Amino acid sequence: MSLDKLIENCIKQDVQAQGQLYKQYASKLFSLCLKYSKNYAEAEDNLHDAFLTIFNKIEQYNNKGSFEGWLKRIAINTSLQRYREDVGVYDIVNEGNIEDVSVDINDDNMSIDFLLKIIQELPDRYRLVFNLYVLDGYSHVEISELIQISTGTSKSNLARARLILKEKIETYNARSNSQSL
Repeated sequence: MSLDKLIENCIKQDVQAQGQLYKQYASKLFSLCLKYSKNYAEAEDNLHDAFLTIFNKIEQYNNKGSFEGWLKRIAINTSLQRYREDVGVYDIVNEGNIEDVSVDINDDNMSIDFLLKIIQELPDRYRLVFNLYVLDGYSHVEISELIQISTGTSKSNLARARLILKEKIETYNARSNSQSL
């Protein structure tokens, strides 16, 4: 079934079309939800809520831009909405500016699983800003609007995330080098 026909049938609330759309995009959207969630269970909840929104608002997709991009924006916004609702739990604070830190990840011995693990271990506020800025290409202005913080706080959170990642990578490299001796 073509994408246009699938969308058309989803607008008509066709359960089979909705199931096909879910099967086609769930894994991509889940990995996106996981980037913006505290844990696996929260990512599952965010994916579920994202698909409810998708099915309820699919008639609003106007064929401008890619359909997958539209789905991804809904998944990100759903995850960030949960974040905004729990903002007290996440304890976002306006932090002073700190020096921007670059993270060198040119080590062939470092697995992608390790990198994903240390990103997921970042404090929630740093992980969200890092993912939005580095992995999804949002600007600090866009991030500040999405998670309702100042642009200065966004920049500071990114710098702190990079600093934590740099320290973890240096520790990893030191261990790797000492084991290879």
